[in-house]
Amino acid sequence: MAERPEDLNLPNAVITRIIKEALPDGVNVSKEARRAISQAASVFVLYATSCANNFAMKAKRKTLNAGDVLAAMEEMEFERFLEPLREALDVYKKGQKGKKDVSEQKCRDKEKKAGLEADKGREEEEEAEEEEEEPVGEKEAEEEEVEN
Repeated sequence: MAERPEDLNLPNAVITRIIKEALPDGVNVSKEARRAISQAASVFVLYATSCANNFAMKAKRKTLNAGDVLAAMEEMEFERFLEPLREALDVYKKGQKGKKDVSEQKCRDKEKKAGLEADKGREEEEEAEEEEEEPVGEKEAEEEEVEN
């Protein structure tokens, strides 16, 4: 838990960015208003987290999940945010799945490349061994010709 109440506030840069994105161009927000919005956002996050934690505890879990958060939003009477939250969650999950697929493909490509390089290395070793054997064979043939 935070030692001071100020430690629970969201970063000012994040709050400022959210405010700018929510308001039309040309609207200014005072420093005092930004601070009030920041504190309100922090209180909202703490309350939503506490409600979601209650759902997790009822299910005898220690880890909050998205379902807990959605249930908390409904309990807090923020039903109008449920659909946008579900959509954002779906986008997030698709993005994570895409990242996972890309990561898995990179691993497969690395393994394939490593296998090809190993095969190439073996081929080079075999060729080198064959080259070493050839001169010996040639020397024997030459010795036989000299003897005859």
